[in-house]
Amino acid sequence: MILLVRLQVKGESLPLSPLESQTATLPGGPRDRLALEMRVREVEEENRVLRRELSQPPRAASRHGRHGNQSRTYSTEEGTGDSEGQRVAGALGNNSECVPQPPVDKCETIHVAIVCAGYNASRDVVTLVKSVLFHRRNPLHFHFITDSIAQQILASLFTTWMVPAVRVNFYDADELKSEVSWIPNKHYSGIYGLMKLVLTKTLPSDLQRVIVLDTDITFATDIAELWAVFHKFKGQQVLGLVENQSDWYLGNLWKNHRPWPALGRGFNTGVILLLLDRLRKLKWEQMWRLTAERELMSMLSTSLADQDIFNAVIKQNPFLVYQLPCFWNVQLSDHTRSEKCYKDVSDLKVIHWNSPKKLRVKNKHVEFFRNLYLTFLEYDGNLLRRELFGCPSEADHNSENLQKTLSELDEDDPCYEFRRERFTVHRTHLYFLHYQYESADDSTDVTLVAQLSMDRLQMLEAICKHWEGPISLALYLSDAEAQQFLRYAQGSEVLMSRSNVGYHIVYKEGQFYPVNLLRNVAMKQVNTPYMFLSDIDFLPMYGLYEYLRKSVLQLDMANTKKALVVPAFETLRYRLSYPKSKAELLSQLDMGTLFTFRYHVWTKGHAPTNFAKWRTATTPYRVQWEPDFEPYVMVRRDSPEYDRRFVGFGWNKVAHVMELDAQEYEFVVLPNAYMIHMPHAPSFDITKFRSNKQYRVCLKTLKEEFQQNMSRRYGFAALKYMTAENNS
Repeated sequence: MILLVRLQVKGESLPLSPLESQTATLPGGPRDRLALEMRVREVEEENRVLRRELSQPPRAASRHGRHGNQSRTYSTEEGTGDSEGQRVAGALGNNSECVPQPPVDKCETIHVAIVCAGYNASRDVVTLVKSVLFHRRNPLHFHFITDSIAQQILASLFTTWMVPAVRVNFYDADELKSEVSWIPNKHYSGIYGLMKLVLTKTLPSDLQRVIVLDTDITFATDIAELWAVFHKFKGQQVLGLVENQSDWYLGNLWKNHRPWPALGRGFNTGVILLLLDRLRKLKWEQMWRLTAERELMSMLSTSLADQDIFNAVIKQNPFLVYQLPCFWNVQLSDHTRSEKCYKDVSDLKVIHWNSPKKLRVKNKHVEFFRNLYLTFLEYDGNLLRRELFGCPSEADHNSENLQKTLSELDEDDPCYEFRRERFTVHRTHLYFLHYQYESADDSTDVTLVAQLSMDRLQMLEAICKHWEGPISLALYLSDAEAQQFLRYAQGSEVLMSRSNVGYHIVYKEGQFYPVNLLRNVAMKQVNTPYMFLSDIDFLPMYGLYEYLRKSVLQLDMANTKKALVVPAFETLRYRLSYPKSKAELLSQLDMGTLFTFRYHVWTKGHAPTNFAKWRTATTPYRVQWEPDFEPYVMVRRDSPEYDRRFVGFGWNKVAHVMELDAQEYEFVVLPNAYMIHMPHAPSFDITKFRSNKQYRVCLKTLKEEFQQNMSRRYGFAALKYMTAENNS
């Protein structure tokens, strides 16, 4: 599967360093931010001096003086700067003479391979991708080796991200498992941690070179600088790696510690440069397999997944590796010696969070690194839709069609922004948190569907307590808010105890709340035969999930087109003793604790439910569609989507119910079901509707256009919608 991501959207020109523009958003007080700003300026000045020195012709005295009487000359960049690193560099034969690097062609495509599996890794890899996109000046081609979960998430993300000059390929990790499943592995990455070994077979045979990255990497520079290092490879060097910055492979971390064989301190495989064409000629597959089989006879299993096997191969064949400067993989593990790297080289380029503790790792400079990571974690990904000017790009028909549609809109139209929103492509991250649910076998299962923004997060726990079945939620958030939501969810015992709730992030863009887009996103991820279309402000009655499932059979939903209406009520009390039964609800209704929903401001919305009949009903009863009817209903999964032209407040549900009626759905009210709307402050959109006359004028225009569309699509049967509107 190949996705071409192209969109001619002009992003803002961004600074070369993320810290230049993002310092104000970093965590910590003003003093921390000021210190960080000063440090950034110092680093930039050191970099300028370093570049100026490197641009001068090398002097023999200084070149040999640094390394004493060694017979070879080595780069001061390589290793960690200690004698151990120098001895390893000597074995590898890397030459340090300041030969100017051949520049990477402006429009040369840089290939990046990443193994990514599961929900958490799919979320983590986005920060890596952001950091690469932020600095890049070249077209990029990402090669993702994924399981089905990660492919679904990342395919949707890149399709909706629409970053120019970015191409994405996916390779099925499940098909590769048999290649490495015979290797026992104790590393937390599991079987996926071994898949970098088989990239020569997995990636296209005509792909000659690729940069391989772990998902816990953050770039602080243009990846083209790393791509240019390929030109430094000599002889049979086919692997570019940074020396391991811990004592792991020295075997002295604890008593009886017995690591796999490695050259010196060994190498870390979080960042790898692979010359694929040469590796294939060297029969890399046979080489690593024979090495792994031999070592496993005594080691029994790997501790660090593919890294152990790479190092064992290099131990036997040191000529294969080109040692990268240590700043290309500054490793922040628990036992790291990375300080020795950036103490000598201030121009950090790649940070590697290679501890299971990730951001909680102990390191005296971890705050500096954490701030850089958080910059990209919360950075607005929409700003990365920058065009690479001067580089021809392959035609992307989706982008071209979108541009054509937008160009046909009249920018002088007072309702232009409303019309534009209908065609806005919102970046979407499906399944932001872990999700695990298999639909029941009896074909009656139902998913609750809702959408929300940051100001309604407090409703999530209550809804989970009221509805035990699967839930599909679309959340409209900024990148920073998505991280706040993540922390909120991970801190909630109620939410973390539920694996059957799908959280789908639709990232903010534009000035309107795209309510119907959000509903459609949540609906598309429903994997049960039926869905209950609710809103986040409503608490369903206890037991509604099971009641709806029984109603599926009772009303033969599988063979008829029905929309089952759940009567809606509301309370003005923030603390409500939720009624446990219909009898208790009727009692609260009579006492004035509860009301029929919106009876005092929008009676027409729910009047057709016929609450008077519902009070005494014991069996389901059918009601007719009436103008402005907008009940909450359960329907089959294949029911029509919501119309995207309606954004913010007004007619978003009305139009959908009208569509159901036009498609001849029967509206059937359930006699023992109910839901209650909980009070909250007015939304920003309803405030705009009430205060902005133009908003109301545009909504009326959109309604009329929708009704005209209905007439064209459904013919004579749709005339009643036009007549009803004229008479209302």
